Amino acid sequence: MIGILRSHNVQAMAIDQPIDFKIPESTVMLAVYLAVPESENTRRALNTLTGMRRARKAGRCVSTAPKGYQNLSHPDGRKYIAPKQPEAGLMRWVFNELATGNYSAEQVRKMAYAKGLKCERNNFWKIIRNPIYCGTIVVPPYEDEEIQFVKGQHEPLISEGLFYEVQDVLNGNKKKTLIKAVSTDMLPLRGFLECPDCHRMLTGSASKGRRGKYFHYYHCTSGCKCRFKAATVNEYFENELLNFQLAPGIGELYKRVVMDIYQSEQKGDLDERKDILAEIERQESLLSNARKQIAANDIEPDDFKAIKADCNKALKLLEDKLENLPSKSDNLRTIESLLDVLITKFSDIQMHFKRSSVSEKRKLIGSMYPKNLCFDGIGHRTPYLSAPLSLILQINKQLRGIKKGEKLSLNNLSPLVARRGIEPLFQE
Repeated sequence: MIGILRSHNVQAMAIDQPIDFKIPESTVMLAVYLAVPESENTRRALNTLTGMRRARKAGRCVSTAPKGYQNLSHPDGRKYIAPKQPEAGLMRWVFNELATGNYSAEQVRKMAYAKGLKCERNNFWKIIRNPIYCGTIVVPPYEDEEIQFVKGQHEPLISEGLFYEVQDVLNGNKKKTLIKAVSTDMLPLRGFLECPDCHRMLTGSASKGRRGKYFHYYHCTSGCKCRFKAATVNEYFENELLNFQLAPGIGELYKRVVMDIYQSEQKGDLDERKDILAEIERQESLLSNARKQIAANDIEPDDFKAIKADCNKALKLLEDKLENLPSKSDNLRTIESLLDVLITKFSDIQMHFKRSSVSEKRKLIGSMYPKNLCFDGIGHRTPYLSAPLSLILQINKQLRGIKKGEKLSLNNLSPLVARRGIEPLFQE
């Protein structure tokens, strides 16, 4: 900088430490004057870095508080973060919605923005990946130290199980059933209808009439000019829901069938707890083999560090999942409560649909029809129903045909005995 100033015929003057630049030996003193504050700044930076790492290892957040938290100070001057309402409640809602897998992260961000959570897209992706919301502080790697996950001193907004469940959804490790784009109140079927001519998805929009009134339509985006009045299609679909209404007693029977199937599966090898324990044992075996290989000089130290870091990270995730895994009794109560909600809705499905919000309507439609509906203006083609709904309707149809006091007929069974085959004869 002094050289640049000289090129412009500007002389640098120091009040506290005057230097005569005409003397060649003065450059030695100039180097000393410049090196001392530079060394002091470097020392302060190193002390700051060391103090921040020490604070992180103690479970304290040393940076700006993320969405849902605020920076506060103790009476002794120590900094900490605490939940900030209403952002904290909105962040809990965000993680719960992401865990369901029904909406993409961008859809959840837009819905949260409408609720009052002001967050840009890039920052939103960062905060939903931040384990600070489940009470974990990340200590980044430095020199020979590996990355560490420390239990924080702040109040977590969500559980560790919920956080890692969201990460599975974001990483694509969990099957998602995305609900299609958010729609208006007059167009609840937008994104679920298929054009009968070109088989493309129908969209929806409103046209302004002469008197300023808006008329909504479902229409195609291609050149086939397919167009239906939204009010007509909505009314047809509401009347169609009567075909899915449960007859008296069907709900309890379906609930009993689902509970029996669930309890039988829990007795088999599908127990999630067993799978987690098996994976923990596998990761520990990998780490043990890596220790043996490094002792025998079969692998490089850098490779061993990488294997150790991956195994420790996987073990922490598995242990957290195992710790937060609900018990079988909790699962039974949860499934039973969900079945009660389902039975209540389908016992009067048409009235429930009319009273629901547009988001609830779209959730219901998406749960009933995994594929799009093809509506031709008069009716719709036979749709592909979801497996649970097909089972409910099958039970509903069979029990409706059995009248009170009617006995089961065996006339359709053949009285003939099957011919003897190659099976061995049993002797007493």
